[in-house]
Amino acid sequence: MKPLFKRRTIVTGGAGFIGSNYLNYAVKKYPRELFINVDALTYAADVRNITVQGKKNYVFEKADICDRATMTAIFEKYKPTHLIHFASETHVDQSIMDPGLCLRTNVGGTNELLLLARSHKLSRFHLVSTDEIYGELGKNDAPFTEESPYDPRNPYSASKAAAELLFMSYQNTFSLPGVITRSSNNYGPRQDVTKLIPKFITNLLHGKKVPLYSVGEHIRDWLYVDDNVRALDLVFRKGRDGGIYNIGGSSEYTNLDVTKTLLRMLRKTEKEIEYVADRAGHDFRYALSSKRIGRELGWKPRVRFENGIKKTISFYKKRLTQV
Repeated sequence: MKPLFKRRTIVTGGAGFIGSNYLNYAVKKYPRELFINVDALTYAADVRNITVQGKKNYVFEKADICDRATMTAIFEKYKPTHLIHFASETHVDQSIMDPGLCLRTNVGGTNELLLLARSHKLSRFHLVSTDEIYGELGKNDAPFTEESPYDPRNPYSASKAAAELLFMSYQNTFSLPGVITRSSNNYGPRQDVTKLIPKFITNLLHGKKVPLYSVGEHIRDWLYVDDNVRALDLVFRKGRDGGIYNIGGSSEYTNLDVTKTLLRMLRKTEKEIEYVADRAGHDFRYALSSKRIGRELGWKPRVRFENGIKKTISFYKKRLTQV
């Protein structure tokens, strides 16, 4: 085990997209704190995502959060003081094909962590959630606030809503200290290539067409991952206990707009678009109000969408040369 640090944080799903970007930021920023990355290394994880391997305040444990015996051993070994929970099955299409996968990880796995957090008297449990728990918006509807009701419309979003409710029950029943964040659609380096932006970038770099649902009219609020990481760290450290915080990018674009931006930057034409049948239960629009986190913690997004896309393209171009 690493030398004992006063603050010891378990980061679940730390080899995935947002979790790895968080670790690469936090491990360097807080050298006197220990970060324990717990990841099962499933399809969406990649050890290449971790740039802080070898740091004295970082350690990796390959483990499934649903495995009670293994997770108990990890808690007893490191005696964590804090936990930030990224680990999740997030692919909507996959959740439609196999809803049980999301329920097992997003609900069952969260419960295992909550049980351990309670028994080890953690100082803070941070549940990383999603804007999809709110359901969909019409074109002219106001963005969701933290008071908007739950209305999940696919197995993935339903499992994340269930995880939130379970977490809230632990707060109420057992006084478990913690916070919830709900982020809009993230993009940027280290995202799994099954997601829209990295999939389209890698397809175009390989000379393949991009499969766009319906006519690309669906609208998403895009948030560059580095902006989300800053927001998550602020909430994790300074957010009100029991608080819920939306983290939006204030960058709404249709999927067709996003596709055209990628085509232009990669010097491709719209002939590369292959329109495909729409996904079942496909939500039309997501958008978040970030007024609370701005008011309470002074956060706002810094990276403009086109600049973030340029950085993202550069990352995947470089990664292709490393394969």
